[in-house]
Amino acid sequence: MPRWLAWLWYHRNYIIIVVTPLVLLPLPLVSPTSEARCGYAIILMALYWCTECMPLAVTALLPVILFPMMGIMEAGAVSIEYLKDSNMLFIGGLLVAIAVEYWNLHKRIALRVLLLVGVRPSLLLMGFMIVSSFLSMWISNTATTAMMLPIAHAVLQQLKDTEAQADERDFQAAAQDNHGFELEARQTKQDATDEKQPDTKVQLEDRVYENELSLEPQWEARRKAIEDKYDLLTKGMSLSVCYSASIGGTATLTGTTPNLILKGQIDKLFPGNGDVINFASWFAFAFPNMVIMLIFSWLWLQFLFLGFNLKQTFGCGIKSERDKEAYAVMKAEYKKLGRMKFAEGAVLTIFILLVVLWFTREPGFIDGWATVLFNKKGPFVSDGTVAIFMSMLFFVIPSRMPKYGGYGCNDAGKTVKAPPTLLNWQVVHERMPWNIILLLGGGFALAAGSEVNTHQHFAFSL
Repeated sequence: MPRWLAWLWYHRNYIIIVVTPLVLLPLPLVSPTSEARCGYAIILMALYWCTECMPLAVTALLPVILFPMMGIMEAGAVSIEYLKDSNMLFIGGLLVAIAVEYWNLHKRIALRVLLLVGVRPSLLLMGFMIVSSFLSMWISNTATTAMMLPIAHAVLQQLKDTEAQADERDFQAAAQDNHGFELEARQTKQDATDEKQPDTKVQLEDRVYENELSLEPQWEARRKAIEDKYDLLTKGMSLSVCYSASIGGTATLTGTTPNLILKGQIDKLFPGNGDVINFASWFAFAFPNMVIMLIFSWLWLQFLFLGFNLKQTFGCGIKSERDKEAYAVMKAEYKKLGRMKFAEGAVLTIFILLVVLWFTREPGFIDGWATVLFNKKGPFVSDGTVAIFMSMLFFVIPSRMPKYGGYGCNDAGKTVKAPPTLLNWQVVHERMPWNIILLLGGGFALAAGSEVNTHQHFAFSL
C-alpha cells in the first residue's frame, strides 16, 4: 500500500468528521426548509454512527447542538428527550441488574438450574438456553452471555476430560486383557505339543509391545473422535447461549433497548394511548413468542449439532460414571458460593417485589394498584417510577444484618463500624453503561425533531 494511502487510512476518522458535513452542506443550502435541515442532521448522525468516527454516545449528543442552531427545536425541548420516562425505566432496570451481578446472584441461579437439569447433552443444551433466556429478561444480553459462556465451556471441558480418562482406562484394560489371553493361548499350545523350550523373556516382551502397537491406532482414532465430538458440542453450546440471550431479551420491556425505544415512540406519537404498552401488557404479548422461538432454536441446534438420537442425548434416566463426575464439578462450583448471604436474599427480595409491582401496576383486565392509589386523575405513576423507587432501596438497605457488637474487619484490615449498603455509587459508576442511555436519548431526540418537522409541514400544507 502506498504511503499516502496508509496515511489516509490511519487518519480516516478525522477526515470523515471534517469532510462529511461539507459534502452534505448543499442539502440545506439548496433547499432552505426545516425538513432539509432536519434531514441534514439525520444523515450526518447516521454516517457518523455507521463509521464510528466518533464514539456513538458522543454522536448521540449532536441533536443538542444541531437542532437549536438550525431552528428545528428549542434547546430545552431537545434536552428533555434525553431523560424521558423510558430512560428512567431503563436506568432502574440497569440498577437492578448491577445489584444482581455484584452479589453473584445470577451465577447462583444459573448453577442451581443446571444442577436440576443434569449433564446429558440435550438436557444440558436445554438447561443453558433456559437459564440464559431467563437472565437476559432482567439483565443485559451481553452480561448474560459473558457470564454463561465460561460456565458452559468449563462444564464441557470437564465432560471431555472425564470421557478421555475413561477411554484411557478402557484402553489400558483392553491391552492387559489381550496380553493375558495371548499368554493363556500360548500355554495351552505348549501343553498340547509338549514343547520343552518356552519363549524367552525377550520374546514375551516383544509380543506385548506388538500387541500395544496394534491397539495404538484404535486409541488414536477414539481420541480424535472425542475431540471432534466436543468441538461440535462446544459450537452448539456457544450458539445456544447467544441465541437464548437475544431471544430472552424480547420477553420483558426492560430486557433489551429496542423494546424501550418502541415504548418511547408510542408514547410520543400517541400521547393519549392510555399506557397501552407497560410491563404487564408487553410480557403477555412477548413471553409466548419467546417460548416458541426458544423451542424452535433448541430443536434446530439439537438437529444440527446433536442429531435426534434421543436415547443417547437424553440418557433416558441412565447416569454413567462420566455424567456423575461432570455433575460433581458443577456441584463443587455451586458449593464454592457458600450459603446464601443476607445481601443476596435482600437483592432477590427486591427483585421479586419489583417484578410483582410491574405486573400488578396496570394488568389491564382489572384496575391495578397504581390506578387505585395514584392514577385516578391521570397517568402519574409509571413503570419507570416503580423501577427507580425499588432501585433506591439498594442504597438504603444494609448488606449485612444490623447487629450490636461490631462487624469485624474489611479486606484492608480496618474495623467495620457499620455495614455498607447493597450498592454504592462507585460500583454503579463503574458498571452503568451511560453511553447506552445517551444513545437512547439521541434516538428520541431524532424522532422528536422529525415529528416536529412533519407537523410543521402538515400545518403549512393546510
